[in-house]
Amino acid sequence: MTKPISEDLRSRVIAAVDGGLSRRAAADRFGIAASSAVRWVREWRENGAKCAKRQGGDTRSQRIEAFRDVILAAIDTQVDITLVELTELLRAEHAAVFAPSTIWRFLDRHSMTLKKNSARERAGATRRRRAAARLVQGSA
Repeated sequence: MTKPISEDLRSRVIAAVDGGLSRRAAADRFGIAASSAVRWVREWRENGAKCAKRQGGDTRSQRIEAFRDVILAAIDTQVDITLVELTELLRAEHAAVFAPSTIWRFLDRHSMTLKKNSARERAGATRRRRAAARLVQGSA
């Protein structure tokens, strides 16, 4: 995402429109998109705001955070519960629909990801667990 355009340019565009220029003419004069000039002037006339709005950030995690206690209680009850099972639990008991990926991000934010332990490592070769006895290692 790009940075917001400076407040100085916004002020000059608004002043030009106030001075009698159309929004499109002001946009052409200052080298910006006409839609930007339209939005800036509308925002200034409705709210008196010349500065840019906040960009980015998390706007949706508070929805799943409302079910924090439910999710953590379900994990305490059944430690190996899957993301899909948590999704179904929230849907059935609380009529809240979340994707499993949303629940994973919730758990990741709360440092609750489960890592596999050494007992569940990939299957290795059963033969030759150590180097051959007569193999000489060195320069050729």
